[in-house]
Amino acid sequence: MTLQQLHQVITIAESKSMNEAAKKLFVSQPNLSSVVKELEEEAGVTIFVRSNRGIVITPEGEEFLGYAKQVVEQYRLLEKRYMDGEVKKKFSVSMQHYSFAVKAFVEMVKSVGMEEYEFAIHETQTNQVIENVRSMKSELGVLFLSEFNEAVLQKLFKENGLIFEELFSCDTYVYMWREHPLAKQSMISMKQLEDYPCLAFDQGKNNSFYFSEEMKSTYEYKRIIKADDRATMLNLMVGLNGYTLCSGIISEEINGDDYVA
Repeated sequence: MTLQQLHQVITIAESKSMNEAAKKLFVSQPNLSSVVKELEEEAGVTIFVRSNRGIVITPEGEEFLGYAKQVVEQYRLLEKRYMDGEVKKKFSVSMQHYSFAVKAFVEMVKSVGMEEYEFAIHETQTNQVIENVRSMKSELGVLFLSEFNEAVLQKLFKENGLIFEELFSCDTYVYMWREHPLAKQSMISMKQLEDYPCLAFDQGKNNSFYFSEEMKSTYEYKRIIKADDRATMLNLMVGLNGYTLCSGIISEEINGDDYVA
């Protein structure tokens, strides 16, 4: 069974005449009849029945032709994508949950354009960021290193053949809803935060201090809530006066102006 044979029987079905199909395919009618017979014997089905009015497609022939059309169409898509030079380059970034990284990604896409590239962005857990870059699912990963976790993560980078390049260094900021009772204070102590829930991103099975996205991951918080995404985190800041500890580099374009650090 070949693609050419499938294309030929599809043409016969569309033409509803063996003679007309032979003309379209530039082959002789006896040759086309031989192709049909060979294909029917190989597939174990009767595709066409000849009548005085031309050909009739059998019920099992209808089913066979349905599959044949899918196969031929898939081949055409492959041909268009890989043989006509229309393959787009791919660029993917995996990151911890940082709005500044999303903003940088947006600016990069706008600058490069989407004509030649197919882009992907993955906000995910720390270990998955490393795995995505290791497996080349992503070309680039963005994550947080501190004096506490640096030795562990640098060891992981080395084991996976990865290189860490520092983007910037930063202090610790409290990120919260602008209507939070402490939002207008320029300096906030950990003692002052004890009455409010600390919000942290869940790290799944790798939920250790070393994989935490938040600063001061070893601090014993009286109240803590784990979440999976930034949208939920922002909702909890409003609903529960929650807070998180971050780099202080926030993006109003991404998160809106209802939050301060």
